[in-house]
Amino acid sequence: MKSVRGRAPLSRVPLVLAVVGALLGGIAFSAGAEAATGRGRRPPAASRGLGAADPGSPSAVGPEDLTAWNAAGLANDRERHAHRLAVTPAPARPTVAAPNAAARNTNAADAADAADAVAGPAGTSALVLYDTTGPYGYLGELYAMAVANLAGHFGTVTAQPVSAYTASTVEQYTATFYIGSTYYGGAVPDAVPAAFYQDAMTTAKPVTWIGDNVWNMANAVGIENFKKKYGWDPTNSYFETNGSVGNINQVTYKNQSLTRKIPAGQDGGVLHPALSGAGYPQVTQLARAVDGTTGATSPWAIRSANLTYVGEIPFSYVSESDRVIAFEDLLFDSLAPATTARHRAFVRLEDISPASDPTQLRTMADYLASQHIPYGINVIPVYTDPKGAYDNGIPQTITLAQAPDVAAALQYMLQHGAVLMNHGYTHQYSNVDNPYTGVTGDDFEFFRAHIDAADNVVYDGPPGEDSTAWAQSRVTSALAAFAAAGLPRPTLWTTPHYAASAADYQVFGRNYTARLERSLYFAGTLSGGPVNASRYIGQFFPYWVKDVYGTTVLPEDIGNYEPLPYNNHPARLPADLIASAKANLAVRDGVASFFYHPYYDVAPLQQTIDGIRALGYTFVGPTDLAN
Repeated sequence: MKSVRGRAPLSRVPLVLAVVGALLGGIAFSAGAEAATGRGRRPPAASRGLGAADPGSPSAVGPEDLTAWNAAGLANDRERHAHRLAVTPAPARPTVAAPNAAARNTNAADAADAADAVAGPAGTSALVLYDTTGPYGYLGELYAMAVANLAGHFGTVTAQPVSAYTASTVEQYTATFYIGSTYYGGAVPDAVPAAFYQDAMTTAKPVTWIGDNVWNMANAVGIENFKKKYGWDPTNSYFETNGSVGNINQVTYKNQSLTRKIPAGQDGGVLHPALSGAGYPQVTQLARAVDGTTGATSPWAIRSANLTYVGEIPFSYVSESDRVIAFEDLLFDSLAPATTARHRAFVRLEDISPASDPTQLRTMADYLASQHIPYGINVIPVYTDPKGAYDNGIPQTITLAQAPDVAAALQYMLQHGAVLMNHGYTHQYSNVDNPYTGVTGDDFEFFRAHIDAADNVVYDGPPGEDSTAWAQSRVTSALAAFAAAGLPRPTLWTTPHYAASAADYQVFGRNYTARLERSLYFAGTLSGGPVNASRYIGQFFPYWVKDVYGTTVLPEDIGNYEPLPYNNHPARLPADLIASAKANLAVRDGVASFFYHPYYDVAPLQQTIDGIRALGYTFVGPTDLAN
């Protein structure tokens, strides 16, 4: 056991769902997170990583798909600019009763006409409308899940295809959000019912329009009518200036400079709204896009009357300091405008197992207690090295009950401000490399993955035996291992390397009061159809949410300390974590949540905590994050 504890930590899996971003093909593009953090016990490999610079989290949308989707949108935008884009209106829909916001879809055949409700705390309600048609129609549901999850912080959420909208439905909700991911025109008829265009114009309820097709609304209600109410002309607004989307690499919002890192060829641009000026209502510019090459600025998000418009869908290629932070805060304006500013922070100690060094654990506990900081401890109850990767080919398995000194250190931590959290059963899968060594803490447990020739970690999907029963058996075994060591039952869960199937997430939700993590969300979840395990989006949050799985998810949004580069990712030092915390000050009631591996020296943790506190954050425990 001494040999196990004495190994040098290694940086590994960069699989973190760095966020809500769409990526197909299963390559994990992200900027740091649980899986992509550096948890292992071997020296970091030269360039092990997830594909792009600061891309979003994994999803069934790969770089090729995003490239093609953006190219198709820009091609339509050029046609519209040249007044050559013909748009076929959506067919009229009969008036039907609105769906019950408390009932989930169960009949896939009726998915187009039924809303899928996400249970949340009472008090407010959100309607999320999304596109489903065209060659990239599947993106609509992925992006809608991202919006629905965020809205789940505020109350009940109903999500449905925009094509299913019926007249006056907006009046039943506190606020409505439409994600325009399909650029209608040419061979793709408009799927937005005329009733929604009219209702968005006439309602006094807040409507947030994200991305495409706002120009079709202006045409439907009358361009001059639109201008007289909102003070700008979408029909004269385009994504390109002088034939280029430019190099918009920053969004300024609430005195914060937020990053926008889109790989070349995959940037669909930000709409440049044509403000009408004198004689028309004033338009409030909520956030501004900054071109890193020319220095030119233009509105990124605007508001007038009841309409908030966001000039792009901000859920691809997201990082911990990304412009999605602005969108996450803007939801308060529609759903909880009276919210008082509050900035809290949280730290958890990660990848503690029976092979951990109890002296290091006590050192961390003493430091955090001296600072009066409550914290979480993410514990893996069984350590296993089935192939002897770290023990000269000799397999080794250690349970917490077989490591009484570690169990005693955990009890000491619990007596000094820690909250016990469950971080998988073994945090590895079988006796295979998944994708690294097969050793606890190195590999995925509930998802398969491999490393491609470019040194990217590629998500392969759930294991073949994945099922509700399989996941439950691992949870049951984990809880039994805690009990056998005399430890209390954990009530919080963090999925190893932040990746599991939809069925697994349901199991975790039934066994724990909340998950504290970044997560994957799979196509089919909103539509009521079969879940597509190869098509998903990853997301992290700046505040607690009730997600589309019906589970409370607590935030982890600024990543972790990682002193050396790995997997094509740069080192992540205390200054980087502090910078991400600073960016998240833009969220009026947000949390700067990070994790730290206790095998590192305490000094970087101290630097990080001191820096975050200096920004005005107050550290709280994990059980305080859900309020």
